[in-house]
Amino acid sequence: MAKIHLPVLHQPHVVIEAENEESIMALDPALIMDLYKVHGAVLFRGFGIDVAHFGAFARQFCSTAVVNESPGREPVDAAANVFTVDAGNGAFALHPELSREPWKPDVAFFGCLVAPRSGGRTTICDGVALVREMPGAVRSKLADRRLLYIKPTWPALLEYWLGTATPTDAQLAAPPPECPYYFRRYPDRGILRVFSRPAFHKPMFTDAPAFGNFLLFSRFNHGRNDHPVLDDGYPVPDEWLQAIKATGDHLSAEIEWDPGDLLMLDNTRFLHGRTAIVDTAERVILTYFGYLACAIPDPEEPADAIWRRIDFEPPLRPDHPGRP
Repeated sequence: MAKIHLPVLHQPHVVIEAENEESIMALDPALIMDLYKVHGAVLFRGFGIDVAHFGAFARQFCSTAVVNESPGREPVDAAANVFTVDAGNGAFALHPELSREPWKPDVAFFGCLVAPRSGGRTTICDGVALVREMPGAVRSKLADRRLLYIKPTWPALLEYWLGTATPTDAQLAAPPPECPYYFRRYPDRGILRVFSRPAFHKPMFTDAPAFGNFLLFSRFNHGRNDHPVLDDGYPVPDEWLQAIKATGDHLSAEIEWDPGDLLMLDNTRFLHGRTAIVDTAERVILTYFGYLACAIPDPEEPADAIWRRIDFEPPLRPDHPGRP
């Protein structure tokens, strides 16, 4: 019988520890979901997961999955939507997976095949705690605000969502109900796609507000202050982001990977990042990003969203390195 260690101070995640070399597939999925819904983060240790067990374990909770098209991720079992993490060695600021897109997954799974001897720890932070603990002045300024994600388009993307690579103004003004964007045409910038989310949102399994968006990653990894922006079109002030980052850094816990570990994160509640990697050859982490079979979809999503009906692979940019 596996041992269950509930969260304690400086450990916001549940730890489920194997005994007698039992298989992770022998664990009761209902018990796991009960722990996941309450705590939002579960680390499975000592089960010796491999690629096959990782994919099978993730898929038993998910009806569909999404491919993260970010460059640098290598397919491990593409048919099962199992990929590696980004191949770089830099530290990553806190973020929920794919929070830059309207199809942010419900759940993120990470599995360790090869553990680094130093560096390369995954950091996790409860977005509910982050709202609660950030400076009150920043919290009050963001409480009723929304964020705008404004990005370019290209012909294949327009074809995918609108059914035409050359939409008229009338077609741009009335996208199909399943389209997650609205569009604006500008003489100097072409057609832009936009979606919006609250600065603080309600996670899937708790009513407390959470911080979970692309702001920190965009600012501290990409050096951008224009993606996303506030609902008035202005950047989020740098002093707010510095205060939020400091709070997140204080609240974050580090996962020191052991080979065979598996981490299950509520991507609607938790943010994750990583410390700098000393040797990328020493760190092999699997990923699977999915949509729960028991999901309570975000009302901000389109009804019957395509990513909840089929395994979803977004249209690739023309300059994407993975495009044939």
